[in-house]
Amino acid sequence: MTGYEGLFEVKIEYESNIYRVFCCFDEGRLVVLFNGFQKKTQKTPKNEIEKAMRLKKEYFELKKQRHD
Repeated sequence: MTGYEGLFEVKIEYESNIYRVFCCFDEGRLVVLFNGFQKKTQKTPKNEIEKAMRLKKEYFELKKQRHD
């Protein structure tokens, strides 16, 4: 797993294909999965990282609104 400001990238191999799923931990107990993609190059695409960061931000904003 690789970390990006609290995000982690989980590698999944299935039928000779490699997929990545971004996720984060919520209060250390819950793993929240965000976007997934098929990784075809060494470097993780910047747009996928940005999408995951946006989804993570939205998740925690919605969670906070529900508790306020």
